[in-house]
Amino acid sequence: MRYAEWAEGPFGIDGTKGATVAVKRTVLAVVHSVVTAARMADVLPVLASDWRIQVVFTAAPSLFPGGVLDFLHDMGAMVIPWQQAVREQFDLAIAAGTGQLERLHAPVLLMPHGVGYAKYPARWQAHGLPASRYAHGTERQQLVYHGRVVPAAILLAHRDRLAQLRRACPEAVPAAVIAGDPCYDRLVASLPMRNAYRRALRLRDDQKLVLVTSTWGPESLLGQAPELLPRLLLDLPGDRYRVAASLHPDAWSWHGPWQIKAWIDGCLRSGMTLLPAAEGWRGALMAADVVIGDHGSVTFYAASLGIPVLLATFPAEDVAPGSHVALLGRTAPRLMPGQPLLPQLEQVVSAYRPGRYARVRGQVTSVPGQAQHIIRSVIYHHLGLPEPIGVPDITPVPLPCPLSGSPGSLSGLLLGRNRAS
Repeated sequence: MRYAEWAEGPFGIDGTKGATVAVKRTVLAVVHSVVTAARMADVLPVLASDWRIQVVFTAAPSLFPGGVLDFLHDMGAMVIPWQQAVREQFDLAIAAGTGQLERLHAPVLLMPHGVGYAKYPARWQAHGLPASRYAHGTERQQLVYHGRVVPAAILLAHRDRLAQLRRACPEAVPAAVIAGDPCYDRLVASLPMRNAYRRALRLRDDQKLVLVTSTWGPESLLGQAPELLPRLLLDLPGDRYRVAASLHPDAWSWHGPWQIKAWIDGCLRSGMTLLPAAEGWRGALMAADVVIGDHGSVTFYAASLGIPVLLATFPAEDVAPGSHVALLGRTAPRLMPGQPLLPQLEQVVSAYRPGRYARVRGQVTSVPGQAQHIIRSVIYHHLGLPEPIGVPDITPVPLPCPLSGSPGSLSGLLLGRNRAS
C-alpha cells in the first residue's frame, strides 16, 4: 500500500535534521475516510500561509479506507503511516471522525464531518439485550477512554447540539465549542456563482437539474430505491431535465468503484451525470433546481440553501428525535414511488416558497459565516501561538467535475481526478 513505509520528515525528535523551514509547531491531520478528508480540506486552509506550522497527515484505521490515500496524495500531503503517527508527539491533532484517537500523543480537536450529530449508529446485531442509542459522534464510548475525555476540544456547529452531547456524554460538555459549519459557509459564499456551476455541468438555461443524493447504508436512497435513477431518466423529458447523482463516499469505499459504476452504467449511457465521491456534490447543489434525497447531510444542506427537496426515503427510527435532521423529515415532502415522477417534480418546484425551510436553515449553524475564524482561534489557542492578523477568507466550493468512462475504465474513478464528461 502506498505510504506504508516509515516516513522521515518535519516531525518527532528528528524533525529538524532535514528541515528547510524551522517550524515552531507540528499539527497531525487524522483522516478516517474520504468524507473526513474533505471536511479537513475545508478547515486546514486557515493554517495554510503560516510558516510557523507544519501539517502532517495520517490515515487512521476505519471501516471505509477506500480512496483516502489517493485523496491525500492528490493534495500533495506529507503522509505518515498510522503506526508511526501513534508513536510520535505532535502539538495538536485534528480529526473529523472518531476511532483510536486515544492512541495519539497530542491534544485532539474533534469536529463533525457532516451537518452534525443526528443519526443513530446501526444497532449491533448480537446476543445481548438492546440498550439506548445516542447520535453517532456523541456516544460516550467514542469520547471517553479509561476515565478521561479524549478530545481537548469538540467543535459543534449549533448550540442546540450541546443538549445531545449532554445527554450522551456529560463529561465532554466542558470541551465543547460552538464553532459553526465551514462547509455551509462555503456553500453560501458560492451561491452568487450559480451560473458558473451550471456551465461546468453543461446545462442549458432552459434545463432543470435534478440532483439525486444518497447517503450510505441499507436505509439510504440507494439501498431502498435504486430503481429511482433509471425511472427518472425514463420519465423526465431529456430536453428539459438533466439528472445528476451524488453517492456517499462510504458506499463507493465499501462496494468498490467498479461495482458502483457497473450497477449504474445503464443510467450513465442514458445521460445521467455521476459526481465523484470526494467532491462535486457541492458544486452540483449550486446548480440544482430540485434535490431528491434521504436523511443524509447533502439533503439537509440542500434544504438549508433554499432548494426544493423531495425525500425518497427517510428512516425516522435511525434519526435522533428532536434533532435538526428529524426536523427536515417533518418538513420536506415525500416522493410517492408508485406515482409518475414528472408531475411530482413540477409540483414541488411550483409550490415551493422561500420561507419553507427557514427553521431548517436556522439549525445549520449558530454563527453563520464565522466558522473559519472561530476554528482558527481554537487551533491557535491549543498551539499556544498568536493568530495571524486578519479574518480567514471563505472560498467558494470547486466547480463540479463529473466522472466519465465505462466500468472497465477505472483510472481515477473514485475521486474523478482530471476526468470530465
